[in-house]
Amino acid sequence: MKKTVAFLLLIFMLCAFAPNASALEVSAYSAVLIEAESGKIIFAKDENTRRGMASTTKIMTAIVAIENMPLDTIITVPREAVGVEGSSIYLTEGEKITLEDLIYALMLQSANDAAAAIAIAVGGSIEGFADMMNAKCDSLGLSDTHFENPHGLDGQTHYTTAYELALLSAYALKNEDFARIVSTKAKTIETQDGTGARVLVNHNRLLRTNDDVIGVKTGFTKRCGRTLVSAAERGGVRLVAVTLNDGNDWQDHRAMLDLGFELYENVSIAKKGEFSFDIHVVGGESETVSVANKESLCLVLPKERTDITVKTELERFIYAGLPAGSRAGRVRFFLDGKEIGALTLYTAEDIPKKTVKRGFFGK
Repeated sequence: MKKTVAFLLLIFMLCAFAPNASALEVSAYSAVLIEAESGKIIFAKDENTRRGMASTTKIMTAIVAIENMPLDTIITVPREAVGVEGSSIYLTEGEKITLEDLIYALMLQSANDAAAAIAIAVGGSIEGFADMMNAKCDSLGLSDTHFENPHGLDGQTHYTTAYELALLSAYALKNEDFARIVSTKAKTIETQDGTGARVLVNHNRLLRTNDDVIGVKTGFTKRCGRTLVSAAERGGVRLVAVTLNDGNDWQDHRAMLDLGFELYENVSIAKKGEFSFDIHVVGGESETVSVANKESLCLVLPKERTDITVKTELERFIYAGLPAGSRAGRVRFFLDGKEIGALTLYTAEDIPKKTVKRGFFGK
């Protein structure tokens, strides 16, 4: 009897301390945690409801600017970008500043005047840049996100969802310039005439308190409440967390990120050259040619999972005359019946055609 009680107690303890996404509670009206590479949802709470996003808007502002104008472009600050409501670096009309420094001000200091200066320089006007932001939404398939402006001040048709904001952030983080800027804790930007400097301190305090955090952006308006997008990376696993209208966002984000790292891991699926086969050659000097995968494959997967199954698809034969590196098949990997990755197989060497020897006949 005592052994039975002890065994049941052990099972209870294991269940109690095992990571469980459904057991996590957050204060946010909407929240989501995704694995960045696949976009897979790990935890969610009302993640598809449209809500205001406040200054997390600037994630889209930054990536649209980076993708459409060189960072070393020198921008002359227009009158429309001076004295914009909210956070500011106090730009002056006619001041010259690089796009890169404006994006640092945008993402670290959450400067609304920097957002306006960027929008006018890149899009010709606030409205023109908003059109570019919405066009980017369309290209990314973000049907529940719409922008009126580049800074995130409240608007009737300025909204997103937690899930779509997470997808946007995961996309933006693939850009090296964006990732470098949003992971910066502090930055000093010099004026173009060399007479002064501005010291910018990132509002995202998770960057200063957590070594695995790599961004991304804070936000707040009275209407939207506190909004936050964070991203963290550990052991090859990258996660993105989003909360909209959350009075306890710092703690909620750390809890979500920790949960994700408990549940997921980076797995080596195949090494370079691990899948090697011989395929019959038609009309060649050799009867067969070797084919293999040139790339390795690593995937972020749940730690608790079923076995991965492998399906190999090879050409039945290959005609001679093809160079090395020609495609000759693929290897596909499945988990729970869903394809999770694939590797192309390439020929390892040239496949010369068979030489036909001709006899010589004299008179």
